[in-house]
Amino acid sequence: MEYRKLAGSDLQLSVITFGAWAAGSWMWGKTDRKDAIEAIRAAYHEGVTSIDTAPIYGQGESEEIVGEAIRGIPRDKVQILTKFGLSWEGNKGSFYFKSKNNAGKEIDIYKYAEKEAVIKECEESLQRLGTDYIDLYQIHWHDSATPITETFEAVARLIEQGKVRYAGVCNYNAAQMAEAEKAVRLVSNQIPFSMVNRGVETETVPYCIKNGKSVLAYSPMERGLLTGKIMPGHQFQEGDHRAGHRFFSDENISKTNQFLQKIKPIADEKGITLAQLVLKWTTEREGITIALAGARNSAQSVQNAKAAQIILTVDEFHFISSEVEKLNLS
Repeated sequence: MEYRKLAGSDLQLSVITFGAWAAGSWMWGKTDRKDAIEAIRAAYHEGVTSIDTAPIYGQGESEEIVGEAIRGIPRDKVQILTKFGLSWEGNKGSFYFKSKNNAGKEIDIYKYAEKEAVIKECEESLQRLGTDYIDLYQIHWHDSATPITETFEAVARLIEQGKVRYAGVCNYNAAQMAEAEKAVRLVSNQIPFSMVNRGVETETVPYCIKNGKSVLAYSPMERGLLTGKIMPGHQFQEGDHRAGHRFFSDENISKTNQFLQKIKPIADEKGITLAQLVLKWTTEREGITIALAGARNSAQSVQNAKAAQIILTVDEFHFISSEVEKLNLS
């Protein structure tokens, strides 16, 4: 496993970090809790020491699963990344969207990051995770109803108290990052990035490079689209958000699979899967510090972890990148 230090910190993350959204089942169809725990532990044995989660993932369930999975592992051997700022209880903040919890009950999701709410959320996360500190605490989405500086004054207080080591953001643009830094020093921005979703390379990634901020790429396999295993007409489980996502239209699945066939010879020559090749390419892209990869079971998590061992030549990387440039989903 390769480890990379977050800019301006002493926090080293595994270049493949375990993404625990699907572990909490919410919006992914049902995930078996036992399988999720085993997936995290199997990844750890392959050198994946960093785990990214959030309270909203299963309304606390993902954090509880992470806490159970790391029980017995020395705390300084794992890095816990979690988030704050999405509420499913009450109606404070800015309305985000309607959803259903894992029991099928309708819930309203709000972006809510007032100072006292952030502090309360942190305490609840610490309890679910079974730890007394969080390595990287990240706002999940910008709450337009709360001044950014107010939100991050709360995070600064948590850092002073030793409950949080470092502050990060998710889904922030350059201006929002600059505003947050008036209250606390940021070390990272977690943003969506994949071969079919490279919009962040226009402004946000260059800003992070220029200002010494690390980039945590989420959905590098575009929710499974880039594994090559999804075919036109695929039927998703009930509650799986991908069913209505534009990337999963039959047309876009076909376009993506045609692209994957062009780079597949590289994977075949190395004896690796397309998913592993995609992950490796992502971590070699300029400005990308680490890639988050989710897994429903131990076999998937081990496969993801082994992507870090792959060696791409300069010519192979440039060939893949040139084919990526031609890919245009509708």
